[in-house]
Amino acid sequence: MPDSPQIRLGTRRSPLAMAQAHETRARLCAAHGWDESAVELVPVIASGDKIQDRPLAEIGGKALWTRELDNWLSEGRIDVAVHSLKDVETIRPASLAIAAVLPRADRRDRLIGAESLFALKEGAVIGTSAPRRAAQALHARPDCTVVTFRGNVATRLAKLAAGGADATFLAAAGLERLGETATGHPLDPADWLPAPAQGAIALEIRSDDEAARDLLAPLDHAPSRAEVMAERALLYALGGTCHSPIAVLCVFADGELSMRAALYSPDGAERIEGETRFAAGDAEAPARLAADLLARATPGIAAVFEGPPA
Repeated sequence: MPDSPQIRLGTRRSPLAMAQAHETRARLCAAHGWDESAVELVPVIASGDKIQDRPLAEIGGKALWTRELDNWLSEGRIDVAVHSLKDVETIRPASLAIAAVLPRADRRDRLIGAESLFALKEGAVIGTSAPRRAAQALHARPDCTVVTFRGNVATRLAKLAAGGADATFLAAAGLERLGETATGHPLDPADWLPAPAQGAIALEIRSDDEAARDLLAPLDHAPSRAEVMAERALLYALGGTCHSPIAVLCVFADGELSMRAALYSPDGAERIEGETRFAAGDAEAPARLAADLLARATPGIAAVFEGPPA
């Protein structure tokens, strides 16, 4: 075993991001028969972790999670960036490439503070900074009020415990990766669709780094990649931004993908839904569903979706 690391993984410093980096290192070491010392973890403080009092959409969107890691990759200070794929912009620099998607974890959201949305008291306050969650909650419970909740898992749970809201939402996958398996109540995707690529860890490299690509190849889980790339393709074709409430779930089974998506107006009052099934290799199917959804979009929904890029 050489003294120097075989590969350097860049990650945000949050507890969840570090847990994802540790999972990636464990999978790499298992795949190649390495000792842990072969994989160096390189923590980076992301802009999104520095600013926690405003919604992401107001201060730069998803780029706040990726900017520093992108720079460190481009400068050769790390070989791989470990991302929660749902936090990665749909349009990425051509100089970077997603080399692997790990097996996708639980796609669901968990509701913290009540057994269900309908168990909340009349006029309850719900804490979230995600437009999707806010719109879905207000669609189901228009009597409720939404307030901004940002920060890592522990921060948001502390805000809830301090009375900042009656309930909040957290991704089931993140809670499980932090060992919080008993926290909250899972929301059935039949009624509450998740965010695009929720539950997926993506490993990004420099596009021309064939050595890193080869090392990561055993970690790439084809069914998970097919699901999340289809969900990201739908988001791209819709022209969705950080202001766009979109919920979608794509499930791979027997060589086919089934996709169900819902678009909302920001206040949750307007909602449309669509679904489709297609072969895993059909790259155009998500765009066809996007076109159908946009053709049926009400004014409140259309206002926050830009449509396919020119």
